[in-house]
Amino acid sequence: MKAIPIRVRIMVWYFLIVATALAGFALFAVIVMRQSIYTTVDEQLEDRARAVQALVARLGTDETIVDAIREHSELQPSQLLQLSDGSGKFLYRSPIMQRLGVPAAKTDRMRVESADYSGLPLRVMDTAVSVGGRQFVIQVADPMDDYLEAVERFRTAMLIGIPALLIIAAGGGYWISTRALHPVDQITRAAQAINPQDLSRRITVPQTRDELQRMAETLNQMLQRIEAAVARITQFTADASHELRTPVALIRTRAEVTLAKPRTSDQYRDALKEVLTESERTSALIEALMTLARADTGAEALNFDRTNISEIANEVCTQARTLTEAKQLHWKAIIPEVAIWVEGDANALRRLLLILIDNAVKYTPPTGSVSLGLERNGSHAEIRIRDTGIGISKADLPHIFDRFYRADKARSRDLGGAGLGLSIGRWIANAHGGEIKVESSTPNGTTFLVWFPVVA
Repeated sequence: MKAIPIRVRIMVWYFLIVATALAGFALFAVIVMRQSIYTTVDEQLEDRARAVQALVARLGTDETIVDAIREHSELQPSQLLQLSDGSGKFLYRSPIMQRLGVPAAKTDRMRVESADYSGLPLRVMDTAVSVGGRQFVIQVADPMDDYLEAVERFRTAMLIGIPALLIIAAGGGYWISTRALHPVDQITRAAQAINPQDLSRRITVPQTRDELQRMAETLNQMLQRIEAAVARITQFTADASHELRTPVALIRTRAEVTLAKPRTSDQYRDALKEVLTESERTSALIEALMTLARADTGAEALNFDRTNISEIANEVCTQARTLTEAKQLHWKAIIPEVAIWVEGDANALRRLLLILIDNAVKYTPPTGSVSLGLERNGSHAEIRIRDTGIGISKADLPHIFDRFYRADKARSRDLGGAGLGLSIGRWIANAHGGEIKVESSTPNGTTFLVWFPVVA
């Protein structure tokens, strides 16, 4: 089923709201008009009834009363009036009341009713008056045909006028919704024109200071994030392809050269050693790529628990000594005996420290030194890893945590690095709510600072 366009839905809602409002207004107006007519007629009838009451009370005898009322009626020939005694005997009836056949009333209080007599709607008021111990009933009436015709004409006007107004309102609502949504259509067309091959294009932001401007700005911000993400993915793919192409080419070339002619067993062994070395390097690279890919998608799960970072640092020292002794470096560690607790993944924290130590060992010449220091500073645990290596240039410092980035002097394939270690280290630090940065770097050495929030 095809979805109804939003401008049509807006028009329909607008139509229903206006229709409900107009119908309610028409009903209210008819009721008020009818009630106002009845109130006005009742007031007129009451005035006439009281005038006749005063006349009857002043005169007293039947003959005098009838003569006075007849004279009063002759002065107002259109007046509907009749007078009866308590037994229902008519003393006087105006010609119109007699022709319509309005019956005598028996009541001791004022009463008003509407009724049809001989096809003519009347509003009749009955009231009683006592004179000399006798009770008289006065009945005055007014024809309602003209009033009711006026109400009917008004109701007919409403029945004809409201649909016409609704048609105009529906057209106006559709026009208003179309104009209101025109900027949305422009934004939609601009967004549809943006394709993955050119994510640098942006949507024109209308300076309306309303929801449309905020929507356009939000879309542009989203496009900027998408462009950056696609650029990272493209660069990551290109770098990964480049990094994997070299060891695969070396493995293949070495195998082809070895198999080109008969070799001695020692030559085959040497070739296999080279292939194994490249395979191990390639496996490490693939593992690093998989780690970063899982981290980007949120699939790399870390098992957070209350962890003693001092204990982890002591465990890392054993491996650090092996690395430094192999390169004839001096190793020093300053770790407090008290436990420093953090909320983290022990394996990930251990990997982070080993990445930094391995980095320091690679770029420190023989007879140099590498050290690890751990301390608690307020609500944070701070780890400093220092070396006396070749340092990092100012031009390279902003990029050292970028994936596959290699400084001219400090990053080379001969040292076995692919430029992913620090990227993985930064991800681990950020995942633990911490941060990793270069605290200082000179031609005489570099210091990395890592901090994590501690727990009670």
